[in-house]
Amino acid sequence: MLEEKGTVKGVQYKSKGSDQELTAHAPLTIVCDGCYSNLRRSLCNAKVDIPSCFVGLVLENCQLPYANHGHVILADPSPILFYPISSTEIRCLVDVPGQKVPSISVGDMAHYLKTKVAPQVPLELHAAFLAAIDKGNIKSMPNRSMPAAPHPTPGAFLMGDAVNMRHHLTGGGMTVALADIVVVRDLLKPLNNLNDASALCKYLESFYTLRKPVSSTINTMAGALYKVFCASPDPARKEMREACFDYLSLGGIFSNGPLALLSGLNPHPLSLILHFFSVAIYTVGRLLLPFPSPKRMWIGTRLIMGASGIIFPIISAEGVRQMFFPVMVSSYHRAPPVHLNDVDDKQEKAIYGMEQLSTL
Repeated sequence: MLEEKGTVKGVQYKSKGSDQELTAHAPLTIVCDGCYSNLRRSLCNAKVDIPSCFVGLVLENCQLPYANHGHVILADPSPILFYPISSTEIRCLVDVPGQKVPSISVGDMAHYLKTKVAPQVPLELHAAFLAAIDKGNIKSMPNRSMPAAPHPTPGAFLMGDAVNMRHHLTGGGMTVALADIVVVRDLLKPLNNLNDASALCKYLESFYTLRKPVSSTINTMAGALYKVFCASPDPARKEMREACFDYLSLGGIFSNGPLALLSGLNPHPLSLILHFFSVAIYTVGRLLLPFPSPKRMWIGTRLIMGASGIIFPIISAEGVRQMFFPVMVSSYHRAPPVHLNDVDDKQEKAIYGMEQLSTL
């Protein structure tokens, strides 16, 4: 980042395959370089957590149990994902808890996949899964999680995974990024120039509040589902894991509601809370029926406490006020600076030139 008196003026970079340093200057730098961003350091308080890693394989010439659908296998110790990427290929993502995975180069990963994971893979995919391991094209990547904590900086702002990440289990990163683009488009649309970096920075602070309904819903859903879907020796967590699957299997609003939240079609955090605790209450109901016992009541109590322990820390990291009451945040109501609506001489000439070209 090129900074001058606390204002970002552009970036310094190298082209691929070249050692020559180049510079690019602009009145506004939009940082959207993804989860591995090396430009975010001075623009946010980056607290990156890596709860697990995905180990990826491509299975060939096999059929999913339910064609053209994504599959989540509630395996031990954590979920396995399968989804089609072509008419003949299926991508498999095996979640491995922790920041370190068995070595791929010396064969430890292949041994882990064959002995620990393969026995839990559906029969329809088992042979193709083993063949993909033997083929050896195994890749891994960390699942990063990072709440949004930006530092408003004149001349630049963050969006997408550069400002905020969630567990990749739900594949919500692109949904959030595209939603961010829509917010940015609407904020920049009424502006005719970007020359006052300080006024522009203050105005664009509203971006971080306006993006919250979509981003916080998907972030919370991803973090909560991952913790619920991971295997646990705790009887209460086991019950909730099974009940979550059964709740989604009920169909209707019980499956459509969570899917609308996952896809960003219903960006309402209160709906998320409603469904999450509906699962918890559904689980407790299953435990207590037909005859409650002291042991079952104790497990039910621990289940409610465990559910609260899963979701409330995630909500706290997202920000309660920004998540549930964004209209109470002052930046939510920021209006475009009046003087940034003015067109300067150079822009006026450029617009005139474009109008003349369009008549030819």
